[in-house]
Amino acid sequence: MAFDGADRPDTGASLPLAGVSVLDLSRVLAGPYCGQLLADLGADVIKVESPQGDENRGWGTQTPDGMTCNFASVNRGKRSITLNLKSESAQAVLVGLVKRADIVLQSFLPDTARKLGVDYETVKSINPEVIHCSISGYGEKGPLANKPGYDLMMQAFSGMMSTTGYEGGLPVRIGVSVIDMSTGLTAFSGIMTALYAGRHGKKGASVRVSLLETAVSLLGYHAVTWLEGGVMPRREGSGVLHLAPYQAFLCQDGYLLAGATNELAWQRFCRALGCDDMTQDPRFKDNNERVVHRAVLIPLLEERFRQDTVAAWVGRFEKNGVAVSPLLAMNEVVEHPQVIANDMVVSAQTAEGRAVRLLGMPFKLSAYSGTSPLAAPRLGQNTSEVLRDCLGLKPADIERLQQEGAI
Repeated sequence: MAFDGADRPDTGASLPLAGVSVLDLSRVLAGPYCGQLLADLGADVIKVESPQGDENRGWGTQTPDGMTCNFASVNRGKRSITLNLKSESAQAVLVGLVKRADIVLQSFLPDTARKLGVDYETVKSINPEVIHCSISGYGEKGPLANKPGYDLMMQAFSGMMSTTGYEGGLPVRIGVSVIDMSTGLTAFSGIMTALYAGRHGKKGASVRVSLLETAVSLLGYHAVTWLEGGVMPRREGSGVLHLAPYQAFLCQDGYLLAGATNELAWQRFCRALGCDDMTQDPRFKDNNERVVHRAVLIPLLEERFRQDTVAAWVGRFEKNGVAVSPLLAMNEVVEHPQVIANDMVVSAQTAEGRAVRLLGMPFKLSAYSGTSPLAAPRLGQNTSEVLRDCLGLKPADIERLQQEGAI
């Protein structure tokens, strides 16, 4: 029997999206991450790939069993089938899968989506009640609608990169794929909104998200500072333009980040640092003055921080109620007791039975716990199973599709 997400072995409760069928035609990170969240909530997510596979299967470090970590990170809990969408036979299979789908998720360029028959109008004509979610680079309208977009390109185009790094330095990429992953969350939000609307009789919807729209929305107060304040944001290193001090400081054995977000915090900051006299200096009497005299203030603080270790300063700052954090490396983050306690490192099992460690969901629901126990699938791992269980095809039919190059 096909997995439907109900009464999953890792939880005694029926999952929120049990019985929901998702056709995931998306690639790389944004769409697949959205699909993974749906799978974690119990949806039956069928990942449709070309015979060559999602290009993310070839990017990044490999796991011990030969799958890339990039692909494994956003495709947990799915079933993989291959379809050559340029084949007439494959198109017939696609129509059958669309008819039974509750959600269709795709990330082709608008013109390509129309050619392949996975655009909203075509999908809607097959299944009027379907929720269709399209993820594009630059949005579905405007002169750049058919321009490919990737996270790094969008960091540059959106202006996000103009705020990253140090003033006068070279352009710097944000280390994580923040736009891709945030777009996945945005798509998930749109889909869940459409599902909720369906409970009130508003069946079917087109959900449109893009890397550009996500990136611009993430600009937040930086953009409004220009729109309403007429001030251009600038690169601020590890700090922020409107607060001082609030940045990373080098200690004897590494960096920590600490700051004073208000005047009481500034007094506590100085007490923890053993520099109470600085609270009486008129140049540092309030945040406005500290921002103006940042070039004087920061070197004084840096000199003090270099006199002790990260652990020593963190202890003093926490004792005085000041916000502080060490700068953790990746291995320290994923092994930290706080991260573990909040189920942000989880285990899933490959088809071969190997346990892999992945990241948990960024939100939790009280009625159940856990993520999908199934690791990301091999390319085409479930093709025959899906065609048999979902479309009722016989072994001879499946063999014919293989001979025709449709799967």
